[in-house]
Amino acid sequence: MKKLDKLILKAFWGPFLLTLTVVIFIFLMRLIVVYFADLFGKDLGVELYFELFFYFSLITIPIALPLAMLISMLMTFGKLGEFFELTAIKSAGISISRALRPMFVVAVLVAGFSFWFNNVLWPWANLKGYRLLYDIKTTKTTLNIKEGIFYNELPGYSIKVNKKFPNGKSLKGVIIYDHSKNDGNKHVTIADSALMYTIMDKQYLVFELYNGHDYVDDADRSTGADATDFVSHSFSKSKVVMSMSAFDMHKTEEDQFKHHQIMRNVLQLGKDADSLSRLTTDYRKNFFEAAKSYYIYSLKTLPATITPEQKAIMKNQGDWVGKIIKKKIKPNPYEHLDFAVSQAKNMISFAESNVFTITAKNEDLRKTNWFWHQKFTDSVAIFVMFLIGAPLGAIIKKGGFGMPVVVAIFFFILSYVMTQQGKKLSEEGKVMVQVGAWTSNLILFSIGMYFFNKARHDSRLFESDVYVMAMARLKEKIGSQATLRKIFSKIGMKFANN
Repeated sequence: MKKLDKLILKAFWGPFLLTLTVVIFIFLMRLIVVYFADLFGKDLGVELYFELFFYFSLITIPIALPLAMLISMLMTFGKLGEFFELTAIKSAGISISRALRPMFVVAVLVAGFSFWFNNVLWPWANLKGYRLLYDIKTTKTTLNIKEGIFYNELPGYSIKVNKKFPNGKSLKGVIIYDHSKNDGNKHVTIADSALMYTIMDKQYLVFELYNGHDYVDDADRSTGADATDFVSHSFSKSKVVMSMSAFDMHKTEEDQFKHHQIMRNVLQLGKDADSLSRLTTDYRKNFFEAAKSYYIYSLKTLPATITPEQKAIMKNQGDWVGKIIKKKIKPNPYEHLDFAVSQAKNMISFAESNVFTITAKNEDLRKTNWFWHQKFTDSVAIFVMFLIGAPLGAIIKKGGFGMPVVVAIFFFILSYVMTQQGKKLSEEGKVMVQVGAWTSNLILFSIGMYFFNKARHDSRLFESDVYVMAMARLKEKIGSQATLRKIFSKIGMKFANN
């Protein structure tokens, strides 16, 4: 490895790791902002949140890598250009293409790592992360009884407290409705004061009630004893113990999540796409076979051979049953028409149901194919961002977090918008999945090749004096043309007077 390669690589790795960390942190902050109400206030332990943030840090890496590559390339070559190191390299007879060679190798290696990550670690992180996020979201918040409001988060109980003291344990004016038997408001406990605390490692909540009354309506209706309509007794001290198992986090089986596209690798997505394609084809074929049951064909068949025994019965008995039925039942002239209308309605309903099913399967198929292509497009996007960032940094000649960050954010937003729009159009079937998945990379690749060509020819594309001089030349040209027009107009007037 030559000194030039070491110089460029040393200037690259610092900004790359720094920007990658910053981008991951920004996306984690976005996660916290979106799910703030669902994540916090549940007393689940710090280690659980660290586990969640670890999984989502892995989930954000495929998005962060292209942006980190773009920013670090802009900063690296912008800094080299700002301190005239690129000028020294070019003056030594080394072309910009040769200077980009080590970064080309790095971009290819990072793109390969990104594909492996998207195909192996990313599905696993999505499965673990979103399963854990779902478990946290479905876990109830910690006990938070407010003054003057009925608290119903404890299953089987409704609690109201008139006043809570600053220590959080002493209460004044407590009302407890016991709904554990699902028999309505038949068991009510009222206390002048109470002490609230937990026992057995927060598994149970205890109310120590003081100076109160306990009311039970229809106390003995369920027994064989004499029915008592109402029972009331007073107490100076009593205890009510409630289970807090409802506040525990329950782990969901991962099988409920693993069939989503973001939790599948390339081989699994390919198999899913083949299965959906075959299933859609089978639905189309089976529709025509099943539709035959809604049609009735009137076929004339030859009568079966009548045996001598049947002839004897017909001769002795006659067709007296059929004659009686014909006399009593009058035929409905619209019977066949009503039946045809009913069959047509059934046919329409059956067809609409099949259309809905096939449409849903086709949407799943397009979505699955898009995620299959995404495994490759995310990796290629890293190389495309290198192709934009490196030559553009050499043209801008500005390092640091100023101009490079602004330019990088612009191209990242452009890439993100085109990717999301391509995904939307692909899933709706308005464009081919391949077009929707690859359009963003193709457009940005063309832009990158344009910047690379400009960098090779030492273009001053972003220097203001170039445009100032161009405007001055344009004004001079316009002024000279006006002067020429005045001269020719005077000459023409002289010839006209002569």
